[in-house]
This record gives sequence, C-alpha cells and structure tokens, in this order.
Amino acid sequence: MKRSMFLFVGVLLVVGTLLFAGGAKETSTTSSDVKIGMILGVGGLGDLSYNDLVYAGLDRAQKELGIDFDYVEPQSIADFETFLQQMASTRMYDVIISVGYDQVEPLKKVAPQFPNQKFAIIDENVALPNVASFVSKEEEGSFLVGALAGMVKKTDLVKANNTIGFISALDIPLLDRFYAGYEAGARYVNPDIKVIANYVGGNAPFSDITTAKEIALKQFSQGADIIYHAAGGSGLGLFQAAKEKGFYAIGVNSNQNVIDPDHIVASMLKRVDNAAYVIAESLVNGNLATGGLSVLGLASDGIGYTVAESNVAVGPEILAVVEKIKEAIVSGELVVPDAHKDVASFLASNSFR
Repeated sequence: MKRSMFLFVGVLLVVGTLLFAGGAKETSTTSSDVKIGMILGVGGLGDLSYNDLVYAGLDRAQKELGIDFDYVEPQSIADFETFLQQMASTRMYDVIISVGYDQVEPLKKVAPQFPNQKFAIIDENVALPNVASFVSKEEEGSFLVGALAGMVKKTDLVKANNTIGFISALDIPLLDRFYAGYEAGARYVNPDIKVIANYVGGNAPFSDITTAKEIALKQFSQGADIIYHAAGGSGLGLFQAAKEKGFYAIGVNSNQNVIDPDHIVASMLKRVDNAAYVIAESLVNGNLATGGLSVLGLASDGIGYTVAESNVAVGPEILAVVEKIKEAIVSGELVVPDAHKDVASFLASNSFR
C-alpha cells in the first residue's frame, strides 16, 4: 500500500496536511472506480486485532476488486468528527467507513449534513438513511471460547481451581456481549466455574498494555490461569503476562494465536474484515444499501473461533464438543445471551448434554 500526503479542502479550514494511506491500485481480478475513505479506531494500525483486521478487509478488496481507499488513524476520540467532516467535504468517496462504537455520535452529527454521501459503520447501528450499519454477534464466538476454557479447566493443562478470567477495555454494552458469551459458555459446560472480570478503563482503554498486564497478573494471582480479553491493543499486555507467568490466554478478533503459540490457546474471530470487504463488494456491484442493519454471526461466518497456530495441546474430544455447540447455535437450538445480566436465566433454561 502506497502512502501519500493528502490535503483536505472544503467547508473546514484545515491547517497543514493529513497523512493518508491509499493510492495505487494493485493487480486485481476486476476493474473498479470505487474509492473508499476509512476512519480507524483510536490506537490505529499495529494492534494485531480490530483495526488491523478492518484494514485487511479493504486491502483484500483492493487486490481482488480493484477498489481504492484512504484511511486515517485518529489519535483521540475528538478527532472523529473532524475527519468525518473533512472526508465528506471532498465529495471524492463512494462511502466513508467509521470503525467502532465511539464513532456513533460523531457520525450522527456529520451524516445528516451530507445527505448525498454514503456512510457505513462497523460495530454499531446508526439509523440514518445514508448510513449502512454492520454489527456482530460477539456473544456467539465468545460462548465457544468460553466453553473451550471451561472444559480445559477440567484437564491437567491447568490448575484444578476452576477459575478463569476476562479482561475488557470498558464496561459498555458492546463489550458486555463478549463477557456474557464467555461466562455463559464456560458455565454451560462447567457449572461450578468462576469468572473474574476486570476493565482497563482510563484514557486509552484499547491501547493500555501496561494496565492490561497488571490486571492479568492480578487475576492470575487469584487463580485464573486461562484469561480471555476484549480490549484491542491492550490485550498485548495479557499475552506478556501469560508468557512471564506460564498461564494461558485467549485472543480476540483476529487469529492472535500466532503472537505466542505456547501460551495463547485459542482466539475468538470477529470477522470485521469480512464486513469491510462486503461494503466494498456491494459498492462495486452497485447494491450497497444504506439505512439498514446487517448482523454477522456464526451462521454467516461473521464470527468464529480458531485453535490454528496454537501449540497448546487441547484434546480433540474438547474441540469436538465445541463444534457440536457451534452447530446448535447456528441451527438456533441454542440462543446465546448478549447481556451479562441474562447469563443466569440462560443457564437455568439450558443444560449441557
């Protein structure tokens, strides 16, 4: 991907130039004049998780469909509205993609000002006529890795204390879906298991490696030797702690097993790369529908899990059970709770067999 300097002009006066990535089209199987603008989440590229995954989706679309795209990496939440205004003012993008829950309010302010501009948001629902919204059933994939953790706790791979951990960036509804699915899955297969949960918080909840590491070490001291995170780049602190103390971690969004195969037992896959690709593909085909909501789950390959690239010896009997549970979710036989407050009632109504 070529980097280029791009100076926005339009309704706003902008001081200096803004660094964008995009530019030259690479070899593609189709020809397209589609151009996309993307505003990544705070933390930007290099998180080995959410932002990298969305970028990968558009990079794939560039290679396969011939689309072109620019992106920006905001340094703070305050940047979102500014970047949206600047991109929309150029009138050069077929769609402008916002990434993440914290772009909802900026998008609600800016999109009505540009009614002829198409926008899309990944991970939230913005009910406006010129916005296409994409959300995921994070609880479904989290349920699977929770079930895996619950069963691993019954093996000699870990301590026999029946305690696992969960680290979230923030206590918000989006990330509560990860927590709900993880605990429900663990307790579904192992009713006596205890889940310790903590939040990174602070000014940089998705990029605070130090705090996440401190939380992981504290949870480990409380007996949690399998810990799952939903904290973006902060999760790298969990992996550092797992390596230092010799316990197991579960990755999120992309296949993070490759970061430390000896200590990351599995990863919950949130295919936001597929969401980004679908947006691009719909534009190329001329059928991107705004004003609606697309929900991606296990059934649509928008969510999943993987143990690929991990060296942790999870037995085939455990993976067979996880696959059976996955089939039950896809068929609708098992409906995973999407809020932690509903976990107890789910467990009361569903027994593992």
